This record gives sequence, C-alpha cells and structure tokens, in this order.
Amino acid sequence: MKTLLLFVLTAIAEIVGCYLPYIWLRKGGSAWLLLPAAASLALFAWLLTLHPTAAGRIYAAYGGVYVTVAMGWLWWVDAVKPTRWDLLGATLCLLGMGVIMFAPRTA
Repeated sequence: MKTLLLFVLTAIAEIVGCYLPYIWLRKGGSAWLLLPAAASLALFAWLLTLHPTAAGRIYAAYGGVYVTVAMGWLWWVDAVKPTRWDLLGATLCLLGMGVIMFAPRTA
C-alpha cells in the first residue's frame, strides 16, 4: 500500500508540473505558474528516488499508475467523465503495475 501511495503522489507531482505550463500556454495563465510547475517537477524527480527497487522497474510500473491518476485528473480537474474504455484501460495499466512491482523475485 505504501508503494502505491508513493506512486500516486509521484504521478500527482508530475501532472501538476505539466498542467501548470499548459494553463499558461493554452489558457492565458500567468507565467508565474512556471515557478510552482518547476517545483512540482523537482518533487516528482525526488519522489522517484524514494521507490524501493531498480529505476527501470520503477519507471515501467509508474506508467500504469500515471495513466490511472491522469484518468482521475480528467474527471476531477477537467470535469470530463472517463468512458468505460478509459476505465478499462486504466485498470489494465494498474494490473500491469501490480505484476511488475509485486511479482516474486529471486535476486
């Protein structure tokens, strides 16, 4: 559960770090949004270092959680309800993350 929570926090930090420049560029937001965006992306990079296994495995598994959190962002921030296909895709991504992160390892 701790690993999954860490993945979710990592995904939120990345999404916020990318969403704020989007607001600036596409929606006429203030350039000052770039400061918290940079801080959020730095937090994202730092959070990646806290994960308990090899970097390549973390990046692969993180992708599944990122997709799922992005679907939540679509719903809660963009006010667009995900379709059943969106939810199925996110579920498959989470299943893949679970296989990658929690499979038994010998070395």
